[in-house]
Amino acid sequence: MKQAIVNAIIHTGEEIIENQIIIIENGTILSIQKELPNDIESIDLQGKHIGAGFIDIQINGGEKHYFSQSPNEETIQDIYDSSLKYGTTHVLPCLISSSKETILQGIEATRDYINKHNNGVIGMHLEGPFLNPLKRGAHSIDQVRTPTNAELEEIIKYGKDVIKVITIAPECFTDEQLNMLLESGITISAGHSTMGYKEAQHYFSKGINLVTHLFNAMTQFGHREPGLVGAVFENEKVYAPIILDGAHCDYAAAKVAYKLKQEKFFLISDATFLGRKVENFKWDNFDAHLENGFYRNEDGNLAGATISMLEAVQNAYNHLNVSADEALKMAASRVASAIGLENKIGKIKAGFPASFVKFNDDLSEIETLNFTA
Repeated sequence: MKQAIVNAIIHTGEEIIENQIIIIENGTILSIQKELPNDIESIDLQGKHIGAGFIDIQINGGEKHYFSQSPNEETIQDIYDSSLKYGTTHVLPCLISSSKETILQGIEATRDYINKHNNGVIGMHLEGPFLNPLKRGAHSIDQVRTPTNAELEEIIKYGKDVIKVITIAPECFTDEQLNMLLESGITISAGHSTMGYKEAQHYFSKGINLVTHLFNAMTQFGHREPGLVGAVFENEKVYAPIILDGAHCDYAAAKVAYKLKQEKFFLISDATFLGRKVENFKWDNFDAHLENGFYRNEDGNLAGATISMLEAVQNAYNHLNVSADEALKMAASRVASAIGLENKIGKIKAGFPASFVKFNDDLSEIETLNFTA
């Protein structure tokens, strides 16, 4: 059945359109047009704004379950359902450094889930285990390891159609191993790394165009050694995702990053859990408890984030002095571009999923409108 969304200010991800109508059918956008067809159900947004649903490429848990602890379809469903409550219609459940068996289990669960459901779960993000132990953050030292050709080959063979993003410390790889990943088609993100400026630029020149959570778990910008942060700032090809919660990254630092990166700047949640409903969590060597709205471990360090993409978008609007349209792009169209899906998701455009957010002028009220389920 065809439906029409009328009386809305449309943020397509490329432009802002008024006095036009979005025609959708079977979860897909058919067209954006001026005339309302006869005998079609219309949904009146009463002058509100509409944009593409948010895309979260790094989310660790839903409101109840943590993917690395329980890498199964129930957890993926929890992540997806919970995300929908906060404007996020497409997700990559994130599996942090784990045993090979757990990684393969996560890949299998994600593949099985996608085969059964035609929704916004578009793959998984494997964050680790091939990280630099000196920048492992909350990842267990027992699981962080140097890659072997055999393990890397098995992960790529089993997961290349499921893993959309893999976070690695490139300095821990041989040239042969890095080429294996580059040739796999998986988007490589550099993170949890001790690379300096020159080393980072070397790896960027090989085709790595993404980093994992700018500023966090990487070498910082200095006037004598610009670090990985400086390399990201200088390199126009590299995308820079930010956990915009005011704790992982001060808003002033995020402002600087946005001024330098512009269309390569985007948002992630890196949420340990959504909704702040899980107050205490312990798994393996990972622990987290809610403290003044943030997850921290027993040592007082941040242990993942608590924000949703909705909160990240609102923080961008309120603290980075950007327009509502710009904040939306940081959470949708630019995220899609960073992982090579700019022609499939993240915009209001014919052929794209009919998954949207409805919002008011200042983004203080946001509601998910998802027609793809």
